[in-house]
Amino acid sequence: MAHSIAPYRIHAGKTVPIVKGGEAEIMEENEVYAIETFGSTGRGYVHDDMETSHYMKNYDAGHRSSQNFGTLAFCRRWLDRLGESKYLMALKDLCEKGIIDPYPPLCDVKGCYTAQFEHTIVLRPTCKEVVTRGDDY
Repeated sequence: MAHSIAPYRIHAGKTVPIVKGGEAEIMEENEVYAIETFGSTGRGYVHDDMETSHYMKNYDAGHRSSQNFGTLAFCRRWLDRLGESKYLMALKDLCEKGIIDPYPPLCDVKGCYTAQFEHTIVLRPTCKEVVTRGDDY
């Protein structure tokens, strides 16, 4: 899968599926995309499963101040490190109101391992530039 990225917005609106039959999107010059691939020791089809541990503020939910995370993704472990406790009901309420989006783990069949690999690209006039490529990656 691929999704567009904009300043302070990890999921900026356009998604490009990696499977046949998905809704077609046109990728345009100067857009930035995260290209995500998933590997698995199972059947090779990931789906949302298990308890959610990662969240992100819904960019379209309006401005609500967050001194720690803004619109970037965060996990419950980070709330623990900030000294927060008893936040599960608040997170559930924020998700139900559409202010926070939950991101449950992507799993395949029970007992297998699943991994995500991602690069960020910029569509230039003459090429697709991989901006996350470094000496070690």
